[in-house]
Amino acid sequence: MSAGSTIVGFGHYVPERRVGNAEIEARLGLEPGWIKRRTGIEERRYAADGEALTDMAVPASEMALVQAGIDRKDVALTLLATSTPDQLLPPSAPLLAHRLGLSNSGGIDMAGACAGFLYALTLADGFARTHDAPVLVVAANILSRRTNPSERASCILFADAAGAVIVAPTATPGTGVLGAKLAADGSGYGLIGIPAGGSRRPFAPELPIEDTWMTIPDGRAVFARAVDMMASASRLALDKAGIGMADVDYFVPHQANGRMTTAVARELRVPDDKVVASVAEYGNSSAATIPLTLSVAGGSNRFARGQRILMCAAGAGLTGGAVVYGL
Repeated sequence: MSAGSTIVGFGHYVPERRVGNAEIEARLGLEPGWIKRRTGIEERRYAADGEALTDMAVPASEMALVQAGIDRKDVALTLLATSTPDQLLPPSAPLLAHRLGLSNSGGIDMAGACAGFLYALTLADGFARTHDAPVLVVAANILSRRTNPSERASCILFADAAGAVIVAPTATPGTGVLGAKLAADGSGYGLIGIPAGGSRRPFAPELPIEDTWMTIPDGRAVFARAVDMMASASRLALDKAGIGMADVDYFVPHQANGRMTTAVARELRVPDDKVVASVAEYGNSSAATIPLTLSVAGGSNRFARGQRILMCAAGAGLTGGAVVYGL
């Protein structure tokens, strides 16, 4: 069993189509500047017609694999965190591994909503240590097709993107997941959701299309509970790691919106120079935002061995958590 794990490659992909706030504000009858003032988002990316989830996950993964410089046959597991797979069945991870030429890799989808990447990263860390083999962790979503274009609370936020990391075993102690708190609060199950299409309300000819789109009926409640979950999980993860915020080099929260990042950072007393963000340029792509932000920020060109990163997220379910990761 290896002493730790480390991220040896970062990757990301965003679609070409840029959707600025003006386009959405005009559609919703909002005054210019309304979206940026309330969310910090300036634009987001939307997938092209015919572009599927694995079409975005492949280039993000390729980037991480090339940067890692490892033999593809050595990758033992592919974890794909997504809420928008290519199809409802089968899972998309086996197809992704096949398209990447990962001939010896297992593959599974993880439906952890906005916290999916943190759940997958925690699992990857344990697998890499125990089995002494690299793991590909990908988070990707195409939320532009699951959002009601007339619901202000959701359509101003969500976007399409993919992010990926390669987690590899290492003999260096003090690396990998140093502390983690994975959280769930089913009392908030109805705060964010897609009402129909599951076993409770199956697809049917008479099913209104709006019921297959994401809805956020109470945005204020989501904001308050997500901030609380992210902050409390972060404190617990830091405690488990045996360190304080002063010992963290970078803070990379889920990029839900700029106001939420500011609120969580204030709760944790994170200095501005430690906060890494991408929400202004890329919006909220759910589970993909953290690995996207890591890669866009420079990946291995910015982050150095021995540094510690605090990541946290909260979203539908409610699912959430925080991870302190040592590079």
